[in-house]
Amino acid sequence: GADIALPGLLVGKVLRSPHAHAQIMSVDTSAAEAHPDVRAVVTNADLPSPAGKEPKLSENILAQQKALYKGHAIAAVAAISNHAAEEALSLIKVEYKVFPSVTNVVQAIAPNAPLIHKQMGSNLTNHNRYALGDVESAMAASDIQIKRSYETDTIHQGYIEPHSVTALWATDKITLWTSSQGHFQIGEMTAKSLDLSSSQVKVIPMEIGGGFGGKTTIYLEPVAALLSLKSGQPVKITMSRADVLEATGPTGGSYMTVQIGADNSGKIRAATAELKYEAGAFPGSSVGGAANCLFSPYNIENMIVDTYDVINNKPKVAAYRAPGAPGASFAVETIIDEIAERLSMDPLDLRIMNGAHAGTKRITGMVNPPIGAIETNEAAKAHEHYSSTLTGPYKGRGVATGFWVNGSGAACATAHVNYDGSINLVIGSMDIGGTRPAAAQQFAEVLGIPVENISPQVGDTESIGYTSMTGGSGAAYKTGWACYEAAQDVKTQMIERVALLWDTDKVNIELIDGVFQFIKDPTLTATFKEVASKLPDTGGPVFGHGNVNPTTSGAAFATNIVDVEVDPETGKVTILRYTAVQDAGKAVHPSYVEGQIQGGVVQGIGWALNEHYAMGDDGGMLNSSFLDYRMPTSLDIPMIDTAIVEVPNPGHPYGVRGVGEVSLVPPLAALANAIYHAIGVRMNKLPMNPESILTALQKHKD
Repeated sequence: GADIALPGLLVGKVLRSPHAHAQIMSVDTSAAEAHPDVRAVVTNADLPSPAGKEPKLSENILAQQKALYKGHAIAAVAAISNHAAEEALSLIKVEYKVFPSVTNVVQAIAPNAPLIHKQMGSNLTNHNRYALGDVESAMAASDIQIKRSYETDTIHQGYIEPHSVTALWATDKITLWTSSQGHFQIGEMTAKSLDLSSSQVKVIPMEIGGGFGGKTTIYLEPVAALLSLKSGQPVKITMSRADVLEATGPTGGSYMTVQIGADNSGKIRAATAELKYEAGAFPGSSVGGAANCLFSPYNIENMIVDTYDVINNKPKVAAYRAPGAPGASFAVETIIDEIAERLSMDPLDLRIMNGAHAGTKRITGMVNPPIGAIETNEAAKAHEHYSSTLTGPYKGRGVATGFWVNGSGAACATAHVNYDGSINLVIGSMDIGGTRPAAAQQFAEVLGIPVENISPQVGDTESIGYTSMTGGSGAAYKTGWACYEAAQDVKTQMIERVALLWDTDKVNIELIDGVFQFIKDPTLTATFKEVASKLPDTGGPVFGHGNVNPTTSGAAFATNIVDVEVDPETGKVTILRYTAVQDAGKAVHPSYVEGQIQGGVVQGIGWALNEHYAMGDDGGMLNSSFLDYRMPTSLDIPMIDTAIVEVPNPGHPYGVRGVGEVSLVPPLAALANAIYHAIGVRMNKLPMNPESILTALQKHKD
């Protein structure tokens, strides 16, 4: 959206609350409206009544009665220049009544904590229990019982491109130019917030500069659309970096208590977890994902997981790469490491011994199809890194395993055969990590033609059928399958054209490696390109399509091995070596798979060692810039070695499993375990930055 320049384009700016929790007593926009260069001003009053719609969505877009976090949008203006828009914001007068704020789980659920939404009666908004087997008896019979509590902090996805949108509301149609992870969903949410039908919002997808789950919802789109409606001109709004960090959805912090019981042979008998996850200012945390994932690498017959959704004065959370799973895995995998140490057992042998496999149940009751949990750990144990020697003081090696359920959804693809034999392939999934080449490869495989002959592109919401969000590690799986079906459609039609050319029945023709041949006389052949050149004479264009909504996405597993060195004087952790092993089902594009694995690991390193929201006493974020929000750079990490395991997913034509998210699950625990083996102290709170490590070392000495 930031790259679009339309005639008459106005600059939009958003006024944001300086308070983390405050009643909005009044908003006076008259002075801003009177500014000669201002063309429109909007507040929550310009949004349709939320009755029967999604009030939480609307109230997050523009605050209604209360500002619920620092950075909450209050009003917006459209002006002829950036300077004029900023000047207009300064003219808007807002009167606040400031309340105390709560910015973590523990504060939010404390007795007498200020209520975020009084009508809810509590900041703890939802509780679910998942249960399997007889936990009480199995835990009591366990020889080893380890129970620990853990804390994780709020983390941002850290995408480089800030949120931006250009909107034009002309007659009864809104056109949005924006980058997201799902332009159909962005259009639907925008329509709901404005009380329109989804067909009244057209979304033209722009190239995305990173998302990682954070670009799956709306913040600016309805605001820009309303400003366009009021002004009669197109409007562009682009967030600053501070806006992105303070006012868009991060992943929530958590407070977790986990207990695991095992017998002296190492068999895990029972496990329990109490998971409290931040949702931000409105209900809806990622705790459900945590519950689904934390024990899933293992075959455990007796489990209970209690989940709690906790609201506080932070932005409403959004997805972040395997939402909920990394933090929960941090808790489980450090206890698994502790059990292995107590039993003097190799930690990977313990994981292999207890590994989930086809036929075992997850906490949700789902029975596993063929999966790669054991194979991934076996590959890690066989890796040269694991058997290499690590010597010296304050050095340690850690391992951890992670699981992600992988998602799916509706997907569409269309393919037009050009007369030169090339293909124009249109898909509905946003490309956030190699979707287009992976889709083109799966299409080309059916026809046996070079992938270079395929030109893949992402269609807008009016040029391709509905396609679900690019998320949940589902794009290569579902859109790849849609492309497979589109290619089968093209294949069928092309065979019919060959039958016309050869004056025979289509059952007598087969396509092998891009060449059509007569089954009864293999010397009679024609290449795909040759047949394409004859299309004008045999009925005209060939246009194939594939529409799918598959449900057999196939879960993913990953195991990490990491060596670290800890400086006892400064607390700094240096990563000496890192190996990530992951089951991809079938690596369609191995170098893209490797890149996904490496990217997830690096984000996990940042989460484990440095990244967090530093919150002030007033509830505001203190480190809302990339200078102070410390993400890893190339100077902080070694080369991430990868090992791709391929346990085919039986629920996909080519055995594909999603690879984009599970790579972020093991690093937190793997690093915690490595740090423990380096300094002899268990770290149960993230981030494990120099300050926290020095504090832990001092407590250990005392």
